[in-house]
Amino acid sequence: MENFRRTYLRLCKEGGVEPQESVLAQLQEARGATAGSRLDLSGQSLSVDTCAVLGRVFDKDTLFTELMLSDCMLTEEGAKLLLNGLCGNSTVKVLDLKGNNLRSTGAEALGKLLGRNKTLRRLVLEWNALGMWDEAFSVFCEGLASNASLTQLDLRNNQINHQGASDLCLALKRNSTLQELDVRWNNIGLLGGRSFLEALQQNRTLTHLQMAGNNIPSDTLKALEQGMDHNSDRQSTLRESRSRTQVLSKEIQNLKEEKGRQFLSLMETIDKQRDEMGRSSRSNRCFFFLSHTHTWHSSVFRLQMTEAALALSEQKKHNLGELLTRVKAEQDELKERQNRERKKEQEDSVLREGKLLREINNMSETNIQLKNKVEEMERRCKSQQEQIFELKQELTNSTAELKLRIAQTEERLEMEKRRSKHSLEDMDNLRQKEVDHLNRHLEESERALQDRILKLEGARIQLEEELSRAKAACVTERAQAAEELGKVRAQVRLEEQQRVSGLEEKMRGLRQSRDEAQSLCSQQKQTIAELQGRSRQQGAETDGLRRRIEELQQELAGKEQEKVEEVSRVRVELQEQVGHLQAERTAQGGLKEKIAALEREMKVLASSHREAILDKESEISSLLEKLRLREADIQRMREDEAQRASFLQNAILTYVQGSPLHYSPKK
Repeated sequence: MENFRRTYLRLCKEGGVEPQESVLAQLQEARGATAGSRLDLSGQSLSVDTCAVLGRVFDKDTLFTELMLSDCMLTEEGAKLLLNGLCGNSTVKVLDLKGNNLRSTGAEALGKLLGRNKTLRRLVLEWNALGMWDEAFSVFCEGLASNASLTQLDLRNNQINHQGASDLCLALKRNSTLQELDVRWNNIGLLGGRSFLEALQQNRTLTHLQMAGNNIPSDTLKALEQGMDHNSDRQSTLRESRSRTQVLSKEIQNLKEEKGRQFLSLMETIDKQRDEMGRSSRSNRCFFFLSHTHTWHSSVFRLQMTEAALALSEQKKHNLGELLTRVKAEQDELKERQNRERKKEQEDSVLREGKLLREINNMSETNIQLKNKVEEMERRCKSQQEQIFELKQELTNSTAELKLRIAQTEERLEMEKRRSKHSLEDMDNLRQKEVDHLNRHLEESERALQDRILKLEGARIQLEEELSRAKAACVTERAQAAEELGKVRAQVRLEEQQRVSGLEEKMRGLRQSRDEAQSLCSQQKQTIAELQGRSRQQGAETDGLRRRIEELQQELAGKEQEKVEEVSRVRVELQEQVGHLQAERTAQGGLKEKIAALEREMKVLASSHREAILDKESEISSLLEKLRLREADIQRMREDEAQRASFLQNAILTYVQGSPLHYSPKK
């Protein structure tokens, strides 16, 4: 750690960069760390210069295996310099870059890091923005495709869309080491889910895939889970077969070493016996008869040793045979288990296919029913459209007719108004003329009556004067003619009576003329009242006609409102029916998508079953090939043992028979 700190300070001094206090504090806290330790700079705001210096330090660092740089607010340039430095690192296995808002430049630098680094095992990129730029993310995916060491990748909350998911799936098809991938809370969608399904058909190493929060249908998620289960089973089977293969290879290697040691010991024994036989033959030829017995005993002993070695070989052969039978039994058991699993999978696939076929049949029946409903709804919609068209035509016809009637009524009303106006004006003129005439006549008659009254007053005055003169004459003549007074009085009385009767007749005539004038005035007033009554009646009739027009207009507006309400109601019903039809169509589309998803799932299951069967068959064939090779090795070892035994037996027989043949003259 102290070397790392000194290197950091030296590079800062060489680059003219002020060492960052937070980094020095973290290095001080981690002081005394040994190889394989962890450097945690999480939450430290690293500048561009600090990132450049750290990149140069990590390029040759061999101390840390885990590097935590989460929430460090790295800039694009700083992240690039730091990741370029990590490209040459050979010890860091865990790198955490969570919450640094890495974008296009960061994605390209990460792709370069994955393409060049050979030791990184786990990479955390949560809460960044790598998926916002498609080209930069494709560079990242290219680096992931060429990487051969990364096993865990965290890409949560990186704004990855379906295009980015497609590039990531292309990388997964080429990658053969990644085992865990977390892409939760992105924008992958249905198309991205289908891309992952296609990628899992070729990728055999990915065993953990988390895709929650990506708007992916549940059937696609279930298919992905099934693919993960198949990969997990395949990996467990491969691990088991590898462990068994390693155990068998170790046993075979041990057997080969043991056989080699036995062969070497046997050859050493044979060489020693040859040397001893040579030495004994050279030194003891003169004592052949004595040594013959000893040699015979030694040969018998050697023969017994050889038989014991042969028995040991037979025992080892028997053990190898038992081991081979056990291996064959295990192989047969494995075959039977695989056959049972395959039969079970086939039965499950048959059941699933039957279930899917039943569901497809139900879906098809439902689809046919929905089609019939759609056709019926379309027919109803057409009939309702025809009814609406007819109603519209009736509405237009009735509207036109009402408008025509309104126009005619308005014209008639205008004509009546003009006619009543003219008649009223004529009646007013006539009434005014009659009133003027009556007023003039009344004025003339009043003037005539006043003249007559004046004349009568004058006559009365004259008569009064005459009466006064007559009275004076009577008074003056009273004395003159007393006798003639009665006569004169009677005559005067008679004359006065006649004059008074005449005056009374004149007064009665004046009163009668006045009564006639008053009756004429009353008649004129009555006529005026009648004319006013007629005018009021015509005004009332006009008001009635106006009210009738208003009632007709209100009735027309009510009918129009009813028509509009009926049309709106029909429109709402049609909209509801269209909404139901659209909902049914969407449901039908959903059913079609489900059918397509089920078909894809069937295809995926069939392909996975075929691949599993092919894998099992290839494993069985490889195991059979290994078994055949082991049997061939055992057979070759048996032949070698038999050849060695025959060679040893021939050598012993030759050795045993060689002495009598050599001393045949003495017999």
